[in-house]
Amino acid sequence: MVLKKKKEAQVDAFCLDHHQLEKLQRFSKAEEQNLASLLLQCAELRNGIQQIQCIKQIVPLVKQMDQSSAGDPMVKACLDVLGGTYFSLGAKNPLKKVLASSLNGLPAHLMMSAVQSFECCLREELKTTDVYLYRKVLDNLAACMEDFSLGRACIKNLFEEVLQFLQKLLLNIQEENRKNHGNRIVQTQLMHDLLTAIKVSMMLIQKLQESIQGSLWKHSESFVWQSMCNLLKSCTNFLMDATLLQTVQTTSGLAVILFTRAMYEPAEELPSLISDLLLGTVEHSAVPAWFLRSCGALCTAQLPDSVQLFLCHGALAILDWKNGSMGESGEKLLLDIASVLLSLSSELKESSVATSLSRILAIWTNSALAALVSGSPDLKIKLNGNSDIIGKLLDYIYTHWEHPLDAIRHQTKLIFKNLLQIHRTTIAGSNGKSDPFFARLIKHLLSLDWHVKGKYASLGCLVECVGTENILQLDRTIPVQILDVMSDQSLAPYASDLLETMFTNHKVHFTLSFQEGTWIDQWHNIWVSPLLVILCEGNHDQTTYIIDYYLPKLLKCNPGSLSYMIKILQASADANLGSCSTRGALGALMACLRTARAHGHLELSSIMSSGLVSTECVKQGLVHQHSQVCIDALGLLCETHRTTEIVSPEEMQLIQFFLMYNLNNQSPSIRQQIISMLRKLFCRIQESSQVLYKLEQNKTKQELVENSTKMPPMRILQQYKDFMSSVCARLFEALFPGSSHPTRFSALSILESIAEIFSVPKGQAQVFQLDQEIDSARVQTLIQCFASTFEEVKILAFRLLMKLRDVALNLQDSEHLDLLFQAAIDLSTSTKPYDCVTASYLLNFLVYHEGLQHICLGKRLEHSPQMDENTSVSTVEKNTLAVIKLLLVNVEEEILQAKGSLLQAAASFPMYGRVHCITGALQQLPFNNLTLVSEWKEMVSRLILMSYSLSAVVSPVVQSSSPEGLIPMDSDPESASRLQMILHEIQPQDTNDYFMQAKILKEHCKEESEKPDDQRPTKNICMEMRGKDRQVCDVTAQMVLVCCWRSMKEVSLLLGTLCKLLPSQTTSEPSDGLITVEQVKNIGDYFKHHLLQSRHRGAFELAYAGFVQLTEMLSRYERPVRFSI
Repeated sequence: MVLKKKKEAQVDAFCLDHHQLEKLQRFSKAEEQNLASLLLQCAELRNGIQQIQCIKQIVPLVKQMDQSSAGDPMVKACLDVLGGTYFSLGAKNPLKKVLASSLNGLPAHLMMSAVQSFECCLREELKTTDVYLYRKVLDNLAACMEDFSLGRACIKNLFEEVLQFLQKLLLNIQEENRKNHGNRIVQTQLMHDLLTAIKVSMMLIQKLQESIQGSLWKHSESFVWQSMCNLLKSCTNFLMDATLLQTVQTTSGLAVILFTRAMYEPAEELPSLISDLLLGTVEHSAVPAWFLRSCGALCTAQLPDSVQLFLCHGALAILDWKNGSMGESGEKLLLDIASVLLSLSSELKESSVATSLSRILAIWTNSALAALVSGSPDLKIKLNGNSDIIGKLLDYIYTHWEHPLDAIRHQTKLIFKNLLQIHRTTIAGSNGKSDPFFARLIKHLLSLDWHVKGKYASLGCLVECVGTENILQLDRTIPVQILDVMSDQSLAPYASDLLETMFTNHKVHFTLSFQEGTWIDQWHNIWVSPLLVILCEGNHDQTTYIIDYYLPKLLKCNPGSLSYMIKILQASADANLGSCSTRGALGALMACLRTARAHGHLELSSIMSSGLVSTECVKQGLVHQHSQVCIDALGLLCETHRTTEIVSPEEMQLIQFFLMYNLNNQSPSIRQQIISMLRKLFCRIQESSQVLYKLEQNKTKQELVENSTKMPPMRILQQYKDFMSSVCARLFEALFPGSSHPTRFSALSILESIAEIFSVPKGQAQVFQLDQEIDSARVQTLIQCFASTFEEVKILAFRLLMKLRDVALNLQDSEHLDLLFQAAIDLSTSTKPYDCVTASYLLNFLVYHEGLQHICLGKRLEHSPQMDENTSVSTVEKNTLAVIKLLLVNVEEEILQAKGSLLQAAASFPMYGRVHCITGALQQLPFNNLTLVSEWKEMVSRLILMSYSLSAVVSPVVQSSSPEGLIPMDSDPESASRLQMILHEIQPQDTNDYFMQAKILKEHCKEESEKPDDQRPTKNICMEMRGKDRQVCDVTAQMVLVCCWRSMKEVSLLLGTLCKLLPSQTTSEPSDGLITVEQVKNIGDYFKHHLLQSRHRGAFELAYAGFVQLTEMLSRYERPVRFSI
């Protein structure tokens, strides 16, 4: 398990201005700590966390003050500073909450002074006139009303000023929004500020309702009343304005209902007023004049759909639906809201509005349930399952239960669940299980196809209402039908959730209805037996999804069912072993055991020691012809719910048995699963060994350890070490020369996992270390893996050698090191393309050897005494520079020869291998930490010039209009003339007669000379070429083409790699880099030239590979020069 590093809390520290500091310094005392000195000390801190600790000391200090301190100027000055600090802090700064919490503990005799100080600060805040600074004032108002008694007292005292400020703020933001029409960024900010303002206005009315409900404020001349009317009018305008954000409109709907409820009298008529608004039947003469002035826009015959929706939401959220407090008019409003919402469902299709509608319908069902508790009989009749409203709600559910939006599907399920509860409430006292409404619903849902996803959640809700048994009485094959659809992954989660609901409910029913133990067989027949049949004979997808989704839930519900599964499957395992396409009883048994152990329902050692499952049975699973059965059997051994569980000797023996037969699995996915499983086992060995080491050190727990593990800890640790040694030996044996690619991939991947997991942290005992198992023969085995034609094997072998390089390099004597280096140099110029990849990995490994300079490079390259003098140069940098220099010298000589004859170059020294090795060496070098900077700059310049020279030699062939290569075999005049044209086109870079005559050059070996004369190739289509070793060889046009194309590709990649050396930081000067801006520009011009000269896609892609690296570097380069490249 990976533990996430806990993020440190970031707290911005506050600062005081010079006036506040002067106040505190005037009253602070050096000889004793008073409140002023504490605050001064806090202000001097620059760490927010430390300031929090300092502020928490205020309360103990203040509580020590007596009654006389209330008039103390020092206390007054400190409270002024605290008030200014509180209102200056950001809303999300933890300091603000800590300060509020501390001030909540002020003694009563200081409260009045504190309120006066805070009132003064708040009054200054309310004088803000800049629209874009309103948000800070709003955040402060909200903070004062939230769990801050001092802040709430201030707002109560300044209630009229706060109302006036909010009234002005809403109008100013609306005007500013109008002025910035079209400026989306500014308008979005203003919309969020407006939303916050509406929420603060609502909070003010809800939290300080007593301030507005006195007898005086309802006079039409009072300031509070006028302010409330203006707030109501503004919120009505926002509600009607479709250009505002939907969240602003929604919140405005809540505010309109809240303000109206606070102002409207008599309160009993409020539900009737809201019904009239929704239905468009408001009579102006029947409503107060102030309401018409404030909400006249709502008193129309037809409100916009969105306004109706948000008013419904406001009524449902704000009004009290419990205890029947609104009477019959409240019940009528509830039914009217349902009618309006259902009529809107067919009109509102836009996704955000449709989501809001579904959420509001779900809220309506909750309100209906609350109203039914004390509702009238008439309401129960109108909300019965047979009523028109419930019927329309069901239609809505059937229409939307497979909606593309998750939110709507979730709300639809909630609506259906509440709808069932509503009907149960209306029929309270009667037998709900035999109710006709539930019976009709069950029959309707069962008649639908099982591929209807909405059916599953609805049936699950019905199961909770009527019970599984009542549904199974209609059709006993339902469990089998649901299991059959689990071959479809999109349906498997829905099906498994329904099955879990059903078998859990069924178990509860049996437990309550029958005596213990008498019902389990019947339960197994219904829920377990069909599962076992499918696991044995089902197709791969179906069994996989059932094991993943259904089986863990079944075992969680009733862990005892595992014994039943083992008993049934063991009985038929010998007769039904399975095949390549089916698991059989043995495969089903392995799957059940693996799942049970992974979820903590099984102790493997106990069932094996008891004989319930034999070792031979597990072995059969480990070598089963069905690959997934092998994986399940391996998972049984490797996966546990406790990562520190001891690995038993039986498990170790079975793992060794598995490795003997499964390393060569041909399926990449199965190989990856094997590696993953074994990794879990090695982690378990590692973690359990650490527990054993600790318990061994604690001798007082020795007896406990022996009882829990059945043997001494050190004996178990020795078994671990022996087991890991034997596993490593088996894996190295599998890497013999000629072993298959799957075998090598598996063995190297497992060895790499072992090296990673059993690395040695400082000061920690380690049960096993891979480097202790390494000898010269095993190092040679890993090096031989570089010769594989599969690059992923080379990569794995190289990574493993890098993890073991200290040991591996020390085991190389000077003679063997020289042989390896010479082999790498020879392979770098091989005519087989994959040989140069081998050479690259071999050289990248050897550059870590400290003696490489002295043993290998000294006799091949001119020695540089400067490197020896500079002791700070790392071995890798020194060796890499020398290796690249050697390769560069060789390739420069070969380019000169290739200018004379590409034919000879393709036959004897194809240059792309050297360039590939240079690129590979550069890519593993840490360029941000180099010592020999001047030498590297010179080297980079030489590499760029070499790349241009090599490109000039091979580009005529690559840019030829014959991308398929030169194959001069056609004898007809038309083909011959076309071929001659192509040969003339690319002739200038070659001085011999290869491009002037149509020839194929074939090798003349001894076997060829022994053939009869009539079987030998005719003289006019043969030509001999002699390489460096004077061996007669054969060169075809394809070889020339491969040499040129690969050379061009490697040049492109090398130049792309060199471009990355340009420093990207703005602080770095161009001279700091190993490559200059001018050189990068020239490389860019080179790529542009070749991309434009390309006559076919293949040639284009050769230059494109490096050009991509160049553009990636430019995208990160922070200097303006990138725009001119």
